Parts: sequence; structure tokens; C-alpha cells
Amino acid sequence: MTKSQIMDTEIQLDHRKSQQLPQVLVLKPPPVLTVIGEHSFSSPKFNFLKAWESPLPLHQFLSTYAHSVQAILCSGYSPVNEELIRQLPSLRLVVTASAGINHIDLSACWRHGIAVTNAGSVFSDDGADAAIGLLIAVLRKISAADRYVRRGLWAKEGDFRLGSKLGGKRVGIVGLGGIGSEVAKRIEAFGCSISYNSRKQKASVSYPFFSDVCELAANSDILIICCGLTEQTHHLINRQVLLALGKDGVVINVGRGAIIDEKELVQCLVQGEIGGVGLDVFENEPDVPKELLELDNVVLSPHRAVFTPESFMDLCRLVVGNLEAFFSNKPLLSPVMAE
Repeated sequence: MTKSQIMDTEIQLDHRKSQQLPQVLVLKPPPVLTVIGEHSFSSPKFNFLKAWESPLPLHQFLSTYAHSVQAILCSGYSPVNEELIRQLPSLRLVVTASAGINHIDLSACWRHGIAVTNAGSVFSDDGADAAIGLLIAVLRKISAADRYVRRGLWAKEGDFRLGSKLGGKRVGIVGLGGIGSEVAKRIEAFGCSISYNSRKQKASVSYPFFSDVCELAANSDILIICCGLTEQTHHLINRQVLLALGKDGVVINVGRGAIIDEKELVQCLVQGEIGGVGLDVFENEPDVPKELLELDNVVLSPHRAVFTPESFMDLCRLVVGNLEAFFSNKPLLSPVMAE
């Protein structure tokens, strides 16, 4: 028997042993999978098919399990598109361990009768906390002041320049979903006025609504980006919006990097056409424009706004809960609804 035949035999044996368990395909290793494996979450157990561990080419791996895979566990780094879906005729569920769903072809999922779940509201509190932290850091120049002290400049050059007060500012929120709504609650406590832009005006919200994000910027001192990345929101924050915000305006982004036209943002900052930015996300992560690294009115974070140990454990429970619900024919915990 050749090495290839032995390998095929072993795969077939493993497949027979595990076929009694729910089959969940994982193309790339999301961190949540490691945590699920290390902790005892409620049953039933799942057979996670770890494609990256297989010596087989991906297309051969997929064909081996094509008719048994009913669910996929993915993250923002694992695209689920029409081509993949067509290779998995038994697929009925996509579970993503992220709030964003721009890596999933939702139209293709709906056409093939595939349900989709995401992180739901798990990240809302931590994302909102991080947004407020970035905002205060930019306005009060906390990061720049920290560097000033550490470099010994306080003693040599005297008092550091003043920052700006948050209270009383006009804050425009782009995307009043889970994170955006929590941002609004926190901002209200500082005595700020709030307005927002979203796909649709929300009947339950009393804040002023602007259907045009440029108009929102013109009526704001601060823009906080909390929306998801879609074809409609790609480069939504362009030069026109930034100029409407004005030379004292501040932009905070805890959504996705490509929502802002990063080249235009850098140019506006360098030319002093906006007042400052706080960024947790970037257009070409982990690459960050070098110009941003040299500016004192910029505060940067490595795409960690929504992650804390607490939210990560909550995410693991939600992922397992969605899988359990699906394989038990119960309602999903955090379904993404077709519009």
C-alpha cells in the first residue's frame, strides 16, 4: 500500500469514527476554537474538521467531507463565498466568531438556505468602552503627554500644551447598532449632544438622524465610527466628510479600517485639516501608514477594542450555544437576519 493510500485509509477511518458527531468545518484557526477546546462547555460535543492541519490540499479535504459538513466556524480571516458554499452541499449554518460579517457572502447563503450567526452583542460594551477611551486620549492628549513625561521634556521645556474638554461636544455616531448604542449611553453621561447616521432611522431613538454622513459631520465636533463594513460603507468617510467635520474635528474608528479612506485621512491630518484621530482599525492591517506614527494628535490601537478576557469567554459560549441550538433544532442565539 502506498503512502497516499495509507493516508486516504486513515482519513476514511477517522471520518467513520466521527460521523456520529456534528461536523463543523474550520478552515483557519480562530482563537475562539482554542478556548473552546480548553474549557468544558455544555454538550453535545462537535467534531471540528481542522482543514489547516490536514496534509491534503484544501479541495481534496473539502471533497472528503463535502456531504457531512453541516456547519462552518469562521472568523474575519476566513471568507465564506459562493465557491466554497457550492463545494459543501450539506452546509446549513455559518457561525462567525466576529461581529462583522463582511467576509461572508450573505446573498449566497440566503440563496442556498444557509443560516448565519455572528457575535451579536457580545462585544458591545467593550467596543464602546474602547471608543470612549480613544476619544478621551485624543482630546486630552494622553498618549502625547505620556511620551512628553517619559522623554524628560516636562522638566526641560515646561508645561505640556492643553487638551480639549469632552463635555458639551457634539458627537455624531456612524452606525447606531450594538456598539454605537452603547457609545451613545456613555457619551450622554459626559453632557454631550448626540446625532447619528445609520442605514435606517430608528423609531425608538430620539437622537437627531442624518441620512447624509457628510451633513452629520458638518453638525458634529466628533465622529465615532461604529458601523460594519459593506459595499455601501467602504470609504464612507472620505475627504468631503473629513473637511465637513473641520480642522478641530476628531474621528474615532472602532468599526473597520476601510470605512475611512485612509489615504485621505492621512493627508487631512498632515495638512491640519482635522484635529485628531483615534484608530483601532486600519485599511491594510497590520500595516499602518508611517505618517500616523509621527503625529501627536493620533492615538493607535492594534484592533483590540472589543477584546477582553470576559468578552472572549462570552463569545466562546455564544459560538457553542449557536452550534448546540442548530444541531438540536432550536432557535439560534444570534442570527443574522436577511434584509
